[in-house]
Amino acid sequence: MNYNEPSIKKKREELSSPKKRRRTTASAVAFRVILFLICAICVSGAGLAYGSFKGIIASAPKNVSLSPKYSSTIIYDDNNKAVQPLHDYSSNRIKVKSEELPDNLKNAFIAIEDERFYEHDGVDFKGILRALWTDLRNGSTSQGASTLTQQLIKNNVFEAGGESNIIAKIKRKIQEQYLAINAEKTKPKEEILTDYLNTINLGKGNLGVETASKYYFGKSAKNLTLSECAVLAGITKNPTYLNPVDYPEANDARRKLILKKMYQLNYISAKEYQQASENNVYAKIKSHTAKGNKNSVYSYFTDALITQVVADLQEQKGYTQSQAYQLVYRGGLKIYSTQNTKLQKIADSVINNPDNYPVATKFSLEYKLQVTHADSSSSTYTEINVASYFRKKKKDPTYKTIYNSKKEMKAAVKAFRKSVMKKGDKKKAESIHYSMEPQLSYSLIDQKTGQVKVLVGGRGQKQDDLALNRATSVKRQPGSTFKILSTYAPAIDTGSMTLATVFDDAPYQYENGQKVTNYVSTSYKGLTTVRDAIIDSNNIVAVKALTDLTPQVGFDFLQKLGFTTLVNNRVSTNGTYESDVNQSLALGGITDGVTNVELTAAYAAIANQGTYNTPVLYTTVKDSNGNVLLSNKKKSRKVIKKSTAWLLTNAMEDVVKKGTGRAAQLDSDMAVAAKTGTTSNNYDYWFCGYTPYYTASVWTGYDYNTSFDNDEDYHKVIWKKIMDRIISEKKQKVKSFPSNKNIKKAEICIKSGKKALPNVCSKDPEKSMVRTEYFASGTVPKDSCDAHIAVTFCSKSHLVAQKFCPDKFRYTKIFRVRPKHSSHKTDDEPYFLNIDINNKCNIHTEEWHQKKLEKKKKKQEEKLKKQQQKGNNNITPDDIGKQIKKILNQ
Repeated sequence: MNYNEPSIKKKREELSSPKKRRRTTASAVAFRVILFLICAICVSGAGLAYGSFKGIIASAPKNVSLSPKYSSTIIYDDNNKAVQPLHDYSSNRIKVKSEELPDNLKNAFIAIEDERFYEHDGVDFKGILRALWTDLRNGSTSQGASTLTQQLIKNNVFEAGGESNIIAKIKRKIQEQYLAINAEKTKPKEEILTDYLNTINLGKGNLGVETASKYYFGKSAKNLTLSECAVLAGITKNPTYLNPVDYPEANDARRKLILKKMYQLNYISAKEYQQASENNVYAKIKSHTAKGNKNSVYSYFTDALITQVVADLQEQKGYTQSQAYQLVYRGGLKIYSTQNTKLQKIADSVINNPDNYPVATKFSLEYKLQVTHADSSSSTYTEINVASYFRKKKKDPTYKTIYNSKKEMKAAVKAFRKSVMKKGDKKKAESIHYSMEPQLSYSLIDQKTGQVKVLVGGRGQKQDDLALNRATSVKRQPGSTFKILSTYAPAIDTGSMTLATVFDDAPYQYENGQKVTNYVSTSYKGLTTVRDAIIDSNNIVAVKALTDLTPQVGFDFLQKLGFTTLVNNRVSTNGTYESDVNQSLALGGITDGVTNVELTAAYAAIANQGTYNTPVLYTTVKDSNGNVLLSNKKKSRKVIKKSTAWLLTNAMEDVVKKGTGRAAQLDSDMAVAAKTGTTSNNYDYWFCGYTPYYTASVWTGYDYNTSFDNDEDYHKVIWKKIMDRIISEKKQKVKSFPSNKNIKKAEICIKSGKKALPNVCSKDPEKSMVRTEYFASGTVPKDSCDAHIAVTFCSKSHLVAQKFCPDKFRYTKIFRVRPKHSSHKTDDEPYFLNIDINNKCNIHTEEWHQKKLEKKKKKQEEKLKKQQQKGNNNITPDDIGKQIKKILNQ
């Protein structure tokens, strides 16, 4: 532009022209309108933003808790030692108090995550500005500015965030900061820090510092070194790629950074910093985690305990099953179990020692195959289908999925899979598990309390949680162990029988005509006392005894003993009635069977002098606040008299000393009583026994009924080895069973069960049949033996002596008397009276006697006459008559 005079004049004219003035006025108005609109929009936007902000704040969660929502349940043993955490993916944490956490651990997290933790009020504005500046400078968003308080709220209130869009994330951030400021107004810093340390994810499924410390280092957080504290703090930024097991180098770099920050913030000295930096802990971590966390499958005891607690929560507290399981796995409960871990280890080591199984080990298949067929249909196959396939292929209706080796088992699976999968089919899922066979279960109970101390639900490595538990959930036929419980205990307790009561062990049939057989079915012992029947586990005597007692009495008594699996008038699937109220109840021949624990508890009642205690797996369950949720108070009831328990125990001591339980004789002089049991076809083998301290039962057999020989009685040897080690390692004082003042002794004949006849029962042709037997007061037999007879013979005729047989020819023999209605051969047969006692001596008859007298008379007369002839005037005819009369009267 030229600034000469003409130019200036021209410009003035343009500016002062009406047209220009109108244009300028319009522009000014427009500008003012636009400016007003901009101001209006800004004000409206600010108002809208403020309203939105207030709305976000108003919708923030109320009454929030900063404590972790879920935590592990802890199981304690009978010494109150924590032995097992229970958790799922969201609850693998153990809460600890602030005073249980070392300062180095707290400071390590503060140094790396929130160094102004003790200075800010929940939101670190300096940290936010620093993070913004760093991100703008670097062109990234890598810098975080959340305080520990915000992180805690994000995890425990907003469940770790994870919003799907930016709007939701901004909303959560605003609420997070608002709640953080409010939280720090009401909560002490130490409480917030403790909640944070109990919450954070520290890799490998570990939540909170206590759980992580136990996992990585095998110790409580309170015992961590400075270097170990830095290791845990280093995981937080990325729990997956900074965990010290899988990524030790990355964690180590983070650990050293944390230590440096701690030094810079004056949390540690230069010396501590240098020593901790040089401390390489990763080899130790790898070693511990490889060893300590190798098998995370819960034990059989834990499985049973979980099942029991869940059931009790449903029954006593009204929880649904789902709610009960969630509480057990997430609720931070404290379950005080009855398990003794020392005894459990003893039992586990003996039972899983292959040297204790002389029977060849086999493998039974547990199989599941899911197939998607070419036509999109699907099928699921199990070991049942495998068995059906090979039964048809091999034309063997007895084929079972039991194999001599794992290799043989896998070959069978491969052949079956090939048979069901056609072209175009796809394998969706397949699982192959196996069980070692024969299997075994074991339980041990403290008879005085009913507390279950040991449970073993199977031999071999346990492969799954809540797997088949042969000690608590599998029902097996109890065999001869039931003789004591169903028959002899109620019979003796009611006074209808004693240990001296005699039955004839001879061929016998059930009421339905089926033959009852003993273990040795080719011979019969004849007249047998109850004591001897217990010692030898005689079947026929037991059935006869229960028949006299009546099966209903035996059944009712078993229910008093806590058996829950017995059947009475149940309609089966084919419409027939099933009932255990029958004669075979004496031998344990029942519909469904019994569990190991219930059988052990029943024997524990005898060991406990007749008082039954309901078996329990826990004493108390407390909630996360320490309040008692469940309490298992001892539930006791008197089932038999003390005298009955004493008598049964005394008889069962003989089972171990000289009967079917000899293989279980202990190494010490500790008193032991027991009963054996073997079922038909040799499917099940049992041994139930007790000392003055514990009652234990062991079962062995195949999961699928399979006959096998157990000539070496390995299950009894296992029982003995466990009990011997318990006695030794617990240093149990050798004891006898308690005495009882109501027990009386008497000499009886074991062929009649009655008072022994002097010089008769003791001179039985086989051996003396006199025994000192024990009786409850009031049951001592009063009648004399009627099972023996003494017969006097004449040695001249070898027939039954008559009254005329001279003493010098007389001799006496003892015989047994054949029981009424008995016509079968038994071991008594050679000793029965087998002659007609009316067939008497044919030599020393009355005629012989008269002739003898006549001769004596004549001889005496002659003698007297001779004396008279010699001048003996003192002999008169009357004297002769008296002498002759005396002879005649002889």
